Amino acid sequence: MRSQALAALCLGFMSPSAHAASTVAPIMAQYQEREQRLQDIGWRLVHGNARFCTETRLSIGLTLQDMAGFGSPDAARAALGLSRDFAVQSAAAGSPSALAGLSANLEVRSIAGTDPNRWPAEERRDWRRLTRAHDLIDAELAKIGAVELALEGPQSTLAVRGEMICATRFELASNSKDAKAEGARVIIGETFIGFTYQDEELAAAIAHELAHNLLRHRAWLDANGRKRKDIRLTEREADRLMPWLLANAGYDPAAASRFMQQWGPGHDRGIFRARTHDGWDERLEAISAEVALVEDQMRDSGAADWKQRFRREISD
Repeated sequence: MRSQALAALCLGFMSPSAHAASTVAPIMAQYQEREQRLQDIGWRLVHGNARFCTETRLSIGLTLQDMAGFGSPDAARAALGLSRDFAVQSAAAGSPSALAGLSANLEVRSIAGTDPNRWPAEERRDWRRLTRAHDLIDAELAKIGAVELALEGPQSTLAVRGEMICATRFELASNSKDAKAEGARVIIGETFIGFTYQDEELAAAIAHELAHNLLRHRAWLDANGRKRKDIRLTEREADRLMPWLLANAGYDPAAASRFMQQWGPGHDRGIFRARTHDGWDERLEAISAEVALVEDQMRDSGAADWKQRFRREISD
């Protein structure tokens, strides 16, 4: 869970002193910057491709934070200048929450008439309340298509209507450099090398992980076994779906090729990786061929209909 990942940020600061807060603040600021970037890109990908996804849900593009999830809630609260536990972590650019004026560290007084700050919590590192809050938002959206939020500041109380997205969440993991898909989530490490790339190339990396979820690769591997040749097939599909997802999100589909050119030479090492992934130059060739198909689709119809036109290498 996101709050579990965030908890490590404040473990060394068990006092709400000014020194602790000033030390934690820049660490949290960098984390929030990368969180915002991940959610901005993620929203574009799942929103732009929603019409082609089999599993969809309503979302407002809002990610919350709960101070109870930190190793030192007092230090975290002081570092962010909060008086309550719950606040906005990010509102994805272009999402209903961002268009409604929500922004990082805006305090949350209630969700659908319920004050999450009053929910019982462990003394520190309690991730359960944050999960409960996000589940409450999802339940309201599923029930009435909107969620009522009471916030600190001039916005007061507002109802935010959801928009349809592909049913995947994006999470940033502290103390990690990995990127992975877990069926319903895409988890990107805070120190993932893609954060040093331009947005379109980072979007390609995120699209690769999203592709695993949309093509139900985890379920397929669970059902068919995890032989290296089977993993290689899923990796090929995820590579090839990247430009389709990018195009529908308004990114240059050729960013998928640029990402592989940038990432591949430094990360195509090891006998085990070679057996579960094609060589980076082979992967680049396959991606580039797919880019040409996507560009033709975009010229013909203005959309990259991967649901109908993407060639599968495995049977779902």
